Amino acid sequence: MTIRKLLMGGIVALATASVMTSCDDWDDTYYVFPYQANAMVTVKTANDGDWYMQLDDETTLYATNMHQAPYDKEVRALVNCYEVREDANGYTKAVYVNWIDSFLTKPAVVKPTGDIEKTYGNDPIEIVKSWMTVAEDGYLTLRIRTLWGSNNQPHYINLLTGLNPDNPNEVELRQNANGDTQGHWGDALVAFKLKDLPTNGEKTITVKYNSYSGEKKVDFTFNQGSVAQDNEEIERAPYSARMK
Repeated sequence: MTIRKLLMGGIVALATASVMTSCDDWDDTYYVFPYQANAMVTVKTANDGDWYMQLDDETTLYATNMHQAPYDKEVRALVNCYEVREDANGYTKAVYVNWIDSFLTKPAVVKPTGDIEKTYGNDPIEIVKSWMTVAEDGYLTLRIRTLWGSNNQPHYINLLTGLNPDNPNEVELRQNANGDTQGHWGDALVAFKLKDLPTNGEKTITVKYNSYSGEKKVDFTFNQGSVAQDNEEIERAPYSARMK
């Protein structure tokens, strides 16, 4: 697995407006913005205080040009970087980081109780088929799409576990849009930590969610990796800051 090498600066304007593919259970149209990421990582702190980036279960990245951790907690992030021939300080690869940008990272809600519909909502949402939508490194990371109004109203998103007694590996993605259900389409990124999910050794999980065309289920296989390939769109999701 290699990191796609980009020129220093890492911000390149793209001319393409959109790309279409097809898959029955996904909304897989996604739009191009003039910011490029070439990897998605987990930002972690080692026992000695060093920070590093976990690319997948086997690959760690050491930033030769950033000695201070960019965040004070473990988060998922998009990064634009390229491999360099320098000391990796005990990690798998040494990289130069052009930019790094974290996004919403939160634990799954384990066996919620009470009025689930009232607390977590069930407003429609789409899961976008993308290299950013992946189960790896103990996280389920999703690029999602929904309708956004112009009032900057935050949307709340959660991943609920333990609701299906017959399948402990089935989880539910819930959105509470706080009444902000009209407007224009936009994408956001969110990562859910799956540490407490009782997978029983299974390598797949099933995500159930309410799409704009009704209930859907999508299976995810762990540890498939999330490095951008040369023919994939690599834009950031512009509405991530409004997802809570």
